[in-house]
Amino acid sequence: MQETQANNPLHGKTLEMILRHLVDHFGWKNLGLIINIRCFNENPSIKSSLKFLRTTPWARKKVEDLYIETVSK
Repeated sequence: MQETQANNPLHGKTLEMILRHLVDHFGWKNLGLIINIRCFNENPSIKSSLKFLRTTPWARKKVEDLYIETVSK
């Protein structure tokens, strides 16, 4: 089981850590252009974005996929 998790870039990362990394890396404006969801484009905040992402699986997957793409480069 540890071998599986060792290859998982999301292991040990919370959604908040992932989102903060992406905001630091891209900024809210660029993040909203890459992933076009309202919580990134209109009055963005970590709190409101986390609330939306925790209840919307498709949006969370897009955020996680972008995170994996950015840390693998």
